[in-house]
Amino acid sequence: MPKKKPLVVVTRKLPHVIETRMMELFDARLNLNDEPMNSAQLSAAVGEVDVLVPTVTDRIDAAVLADASRKLRLIANYGTGVDHIDLAAAAERGITVTNTPDVLTEDTADMTMALILAVPRRLAEGERILRAGEWKGWSPTWMLGQRISGKRLGIIGMGRIGSAVARRGRGFGLSIHYHNRRRVGHEMEAELEATYWESLDQMLARMDIISVNCPHTPATYHLLSERRLKLLQPQAYLVNTARGEVIDENALVGLLEAGEIAGAGLDVYESEPALNARLLNMDNVILLPHMGSATIEGRRDMGEKVLINIQTFIDGHKPPDRVLGEAF
Repeated sequence: MPKKKPLVVVTRKLPHVIETRMMELFDARLNLNDEPMNSAQLSAAVGEVDVLVPTVTDRIDAAVLADASRKLRLIANYGTGVDHIDLAAAAERGITVTNTPDVLTEDTADMTMALILAVPRRLAEGERILRAGEWKGWSPTWMLGQRISGKRLGIIGMGRIGSAVARRGRGFGLSIHYHNRRRVGHEMEAELEATYWESLDQMLARMDIISVNCPHTPATYHLLSERRLKLLQPQAYLVNTARGEVIDENALVGLLEAGEIAGAGLDVYESEPALNARLLNMDNVILLPHMGSATIEGRRDMGEKVLINIQTFIDGHKPPDRVLGEAF
């Protein structure tokens, strides 16, 4: 008699090839309209499934997990960040949590580097002027930006993505500096010619560009507080492709409006998809809709990891991408 397939609920629409494989391997319920599930829908789902496949848009907190049935033993997250899942509550209920690391590293680093280049050179501002029909022709003193080569890049979080950003930065002639909870190995420091700062405050005060590449955890919530943001030099730029909660967004907006920071490139926001309306009126800020990892290849590879994690778990083995804790 064939073994009964596990019931798997997928909370958002995934690439067709992944959804098709889900249907082949499991008793899968797909999200056809791609609307985010609310708390009531999530609570109902965890009350009957064997495996939940959520994304960053789903808040799997203690209240939702309190409704989980004994059947639920795996949360196979579609994404690397797991700050939307209450890991402690999951552990208390014996639920394994997995994610999809490594496959998004290069895509996110590419987007980070794009913002590092675009903000100081005022690329988005120039494009808007051209589309609005306001360009009057070339001038030697018009739309001047800042040179990238020779500047100091301070990376907050020298993990997979942070180190990939550092390698790209070196290629553009940036001097690499970083702050991390733990210092990286000597070989990596030598390869990147990277300078380690144990004190984040001291690094912030000396950099031309800051790139946020750490996860959102209780320890990193508002890591860039108003006090720390005020340490940045007036000519400094801030780029964030990690999580919006790492930065005190209201404080950042105030400093940008006052000209105390030169500009910012943001792909993530503290209360997304809600956006601070004041950001929309700033020419020195580039705003992107959380698309740092949005490549066809990356989304497919994420799905492949989810499939492997689920199948490995069902087969009675430890899935390769178990989440054991977060650090930066």
